[in-house]
Amino acid sequence: MPRVRVRIAPELRVFVAAEHRGDTADVATDGTSSLGHVVESLGIPLTEVGALRAGGREVPAAHVPAAGEEVAVEAVRRPQRVPGPPPAFLLDVHLGTLARRLRLLGVDAAYENEDIGDPALARWSARERRVLLSRDRGLLRRREIFAGGYVYSDRPEDQLRDVLGRFAPPLAPWTRCVACNGALAAADKDTVSDRLRDGTRKSYDVFARCTACERVYWKGAHHAHLEAVVAQALREYGPAPAAPGPTV
Repeated sequence: MPRVRVRIAPELRVFVAAEHRGDTADVATDGTSSLGHVVESLGIPLTEVGALRAGGREVPAAHVPAAGEEVAVEAVRRPQRVPGPPPAFLLDVHLGTLARRLRLLGVDAAYENEDIGDPALARWSARERRVLLSRDRGLLRRREIFAGGYVYSDRPEDQLRDVLGRFAPPLAPWTRCVACNGALAAADKDTVSDRLRDGTRKSYDVFARCTACERVYWKGAHHAHLEAVVAQALREYGPAPAAPGPTV
């Protein structure tokens, strides 16, 4: 079978089998498969690939490498620009904490806490032009998704840094409901009084309410922790911090 030599960027070697983690991989092909197929056969999602090069020139994923050809697979450049307005995201069922932290920062992050299946997620991504975030390489290989990104870590702190550093979404902390992704609006205490426990009603005067699900927010016991998450993100990826907002 014809073989091609594939140079894999160091950032992408985490996806490939141990025998291919050197500077180059010697890969057998059938002579008709595209370079994109060759890359995916190595375990690398195309969502993580930047430029593809053959003979030193950039080529599309549809390029069919010739026998003996040397090709290079580069990692996506950061920050990655997604076509259209500032990126909106869709997270799979395993990324609930990341979804809540993105919403805390005002990033549009859709999330379903039940497993609705890969086809439904792919259709959702395409329909609403959302960047699909997942640790499932098979899901990211679905052709119908609008755009995708592999989440490299299983730690929420590192996941957040990864997404913010890669896609550079504008941050607007304290403006989204962490429960449903809806917009928050200031709420008069009297209008939300019937939704508060007596202790909360007596102890707090500043509230916000989700315009979608009507969940009520205030600076509760977890506020200091959430404020620290916001402050860290703004130091690394955002503008000067705004005044802290209400939390549950």
